[in-house]
Amino acid sequence: MQRGKSVERITMVDMSNGKNGKVRAILFDLDGTLIDSKLDLVNSVNAMLRATEREEMPIETVAAYIGHGAPRLIASVLGAESSESARAAALGIFLEHYEKHSLDATRAYPGVEEALVLLRGNPMAVLTNKPTAASLQILQGLGLAKYFQGIYGGDSFEKKKPDPSGAQFILRELGAAAEESAMVGDSDVDVQTARNAGMRAIAVKYGFGRYDREANPADQYIDRLTELAKLAKEKQWGCE
Repeated sequence: MQRGKSVERITMVDMSNGKNGKVRAILFDLDGTLIDSKLDLVNSVNAMLRATEREEMPIETVAAYIGHGAPRLIASVLGAESSESARAAALGIFLEHYEKHSLDATRAYPGVEEALVLLRGNPMAVLTNKPTAASLQILQGLGLAKYFQGIYGGDSFEKKKPDPSGAQFILRELGAAAEESAMVGDSDVDVQTARNAGMRAIAVKYGFGRYDREANPADQYIDRLTELAKLAKEKQWGCE
């Protein structure tokens, strides 16, 4: 593995070999798309709330805040009235707990590894707003890291999703054209990222991210990730 100097990411293999040409690259969201991590995230949030003598929150309330990165998750949980110092302290407690418990209940969704095996001919990378180190730890723990040529987290770029800069950087590294590539996710953030980067937007029907289909319609909707392999094989992504 190599850690870039200007971009905080994990590179599993050399992607900038100039041999890919125009390919159908696939960028994946992590939480709610590849892995069901909701319970471990919620448990770590509630551990932080207990440690700071605050009232715990229901699972679905916390889950609705997930998707924009840990700092924003904690800010949303604490509320607008919380101070910057309180948020920083709470974030540290949350991250410390989550590092130790991120694989307690987290599992890959059904069909994920099967799909990744079938998609191995396509350059693939993970683009998540979760911290890079935590993302790698989970993907390695679940045996999924080997399928990706790069793993990029919320600390990889100056701006997080839905800003397109991260996706655009990854596509350049993959040697892939945006119009022949796809972003796969479970939330508005992922569809917006795809749109902003000029990519196809593919939304999974499961997951736990906030998603308004009317406001942010995807190009395709899939029940299981194995459907993505079929779309790629049959070139039905709507790319010309």
